[in-house]
Amino acid sequence: MLAYGTHIVAGVTPGKGGEWASGIQVLDSMTEAVSISGANTSVIFVPAAQAADAIFESIDAGIELIVCVTEGIPVHDMLRVCARLRASNARLIGPNCSGILEPDRVSIGTFPVEAAMPGRIGVVSRSGTLSYEVVATLTAAGLGQSCVVGIGSDPIVGTTLTDVLTAFESDPETDAVVLIGEIGSMAELNAAEYIRANMTKRVVAYIAGVSAPDGLRMGHTGAVIRSPEERAEFKQAALRASGTHIAHSISQIPSLIKPGT
Repeated sequence: MLAYGTHIVAGVTPGKGGEWASGIQVLDSMTEAVSISGANTSVIFVPAAQAADAIFESIDAGIELIVCVTEGIPVHDMLRVCARLRASNARLIGPNCSGILEPDRVSIGTFPVEAAMPGRIGVVSRSGTLSYEVVATLTAAGLGQSCVVGIGSDPIVGTTLTDVLTAFESDPETDAVVLIGEIGSMAELNAAEYIRANMTKRVVAYIAGVSAPDGLRMGHTGAVIRSPEERAEFKQAALRASGTHIAHSISQIPSLIKPGT
């Protein structure tokens, strides 16, 4: 993140206040960090057992945007986190996510920035690895990205596909959107409803897991089919009915995203 130019003003590790890491001052609390630096964003890498408390600390310090990379946060902890978020002005991206990348501007999280280039295509993804491949494919085709958002693939996340689509729809720097989904959850179906009713910009979707068997978790905690609606084919059909263009392989995405194709 530092190498990319992200403005990191402090690190926070309780008990490590006064130390320095990679030229960054380390403080004991988020409240101290916000007071000293005026920070409005935090990125959380702490272990799963402490991650909910780290999110709470960011909320209590007045942080507006929280990116949580941590994987494996207990579901009950995330239920408490979501309740606290609803009573605050903070937005959480994640957990178990790659974060946010605005090419040539800022990287918050773990995205491989060398795959991206600036442009006018928004990308939102439940899968970190798939988003890397899609962005690299867009870049190779000369299609730059306005912003890439990895929302995470846990059963409960702070920001949904629909939330990011809403932001892209109102973003003057985004002309079209690539949505990357997978089996499990109802997120893509909710996104299809939003697209049908509200999206004026072109949307291309790629849904992974067409061959996934029911009941078997495919890598991610949230990527498991528990009902027919959570199958890839059902999601593809719902998105197609909303006017979304469906890519059956990642290599198809550039040709589908170009207007008039």
